[in-house]
Amino acid sequence: MDDSLVNYCDYAKGHGADHALIIDAEQIVVDEWVRVKCQYGCGAYGRWLTCPPYSPTPNTTRKMLKEYSAGLLMKFDDISYEEEVDSSASRKVRNLVYELERTIFLDGFHKAFGMGAGPCPFCESCDVTRPCKFPRKARPSMEACGIDVYRTASNCGFSLGVVKSCRELCSYLALILIE
Repeated sequence: MDDSLVNYCDYAKGHGADHALIIDAEQIVVDEWVRVKCQYGCGAYGRWLTCPPYSPTPNTTRKMLKEYSAGLLMKFDDISYEEEVDSSASRKVRNLVYELERTIFLDGFHKAFGMGAGPCPFCESCDVTRPCKFPRKARPSMEACGIDVYRTASNCGFSLGVVKSCRELCSYLALILIE
């Protein structure tokens, strides 16, 4: 993969990511249980076009990953419960994913595809019976596609802990697939 990809890490870190690195696509772990966890545990299930059952299935994600050799994995640390609830953190992450995916695409990596964290923050509510109002920005989260974020993070040297209360800070991860 092109050494210039490191420039995307620098850009990500200069625009809000606490950590960013280029990873091998084979480090990304996809499991069926992740999507089931979305279905039975997340209030956004079925309410957003970027969430299950509308997002790519784990099987589709596995097939798609075989078409990529690398990814830009970004980690955003110290996100508070308030930032999570009002979607400001998710909006920041997804706007950066959008900007970087577009830049990477325009730099000649035509298959660039980004994934955010959590439900889409661009609309207050999503009318799943109509086309998306923000198709250029809206992307599924890693977990909505069946990616085991914890194992993927671990494979790439990032440490993630389980958040046990609303008072604890958390981390978001985002990914842009590159070929």
